[in-house]
Amino acid sequence: MPYINPEDREIYEPIIGVLMNDLSNSPNWKGDLNFIISTILNDMLNAYGTSYSMLNDMVGVLECAKLELYRRVAAPYEDEKIESNGDVYE
Repeated sequence: MPYINPEDREIYEPIIGVLMNDLSNSPNWKGDLNFIISTILNDMLNAYGTSYSMLNDMVGVLECAKLELYRRVAAPYEDEKIESNGDVYE
């Protein structure tokens, strides 16, 4: 889960704000976001070493972030669209 203590968020929020400003002005935001995520992961590997455990943890973080986005944002959006456009499943 992406939930950390509010005090810990204060460390990252200014940096995220700068990145968001740049991404929101980028016509290639998808590639830029991929670059940012990939660079952070690569730097973590360089700092802590490559091991099965580290790679497993990284894939787990990415998978959980994906699932949380789907659970919290995509699924409710899909439910709204089912209501407004009708369901395809019986």
